[in-house]
Amino acid sequence: MALDADSSEIIAHTTTDQDAGDASQVEPLLNQIDGRIGQFTADGAYDGKPTNDAVTDHSAAAVIVIPPRADAIEPAGDQSPGQRDPHIAAISRDRQMKWQVSTGHGKRSLVETAIGRHKSTIGRRLRARSFHAQQTEVAIGCAALNRMLACARPKSIRRNGPTT
Repeated sequence: MALDADSSEIIAHTTTDQDAGDASQVEPLLNQIDGRIGQFTADGAYDGKPTNDAVTDHSAAAVIVIPPRADAIEPAGDQSPGQRDPHIAAISRDRQMKWQVSTGHGKRSLVETAIGRHKSTIGRRLRARSFHAQQTEVAIGCAALNRMLACARPKSIRRNGPTT
């Protein structure tokens, strides 16, 4: 799932079989998003050139916030620095928790919350038997959750001063 961190809306989703890795689905998810993205945040499983290339191809100015693997090292020599390199340096200098706060990586938990919301509301398993029907079931579930969020989201405004 791809989630808009500000609205909690599911903006893209894909269903795969058990042989597909999560990182291989970044490009198909991004292809479902019409506009540019400002920040791509994911867990360490997405660390790598294919993910970075897919995000950069979709939204060249997007900030990519993915924790590098524990054995990641800064490039040596004449390699041009990428977005990953400052993350490696910051984590080795300041440790993981400080890096998470400084980069906004904690927003990734919103995706985990959305998946939990999907499982608790729609169900923990798919009921359809064919893969095509399962894809449809997931799409309907995501649309239903987005609709529920839209209905339940308060439309509040901030007022300055006392109300009369």
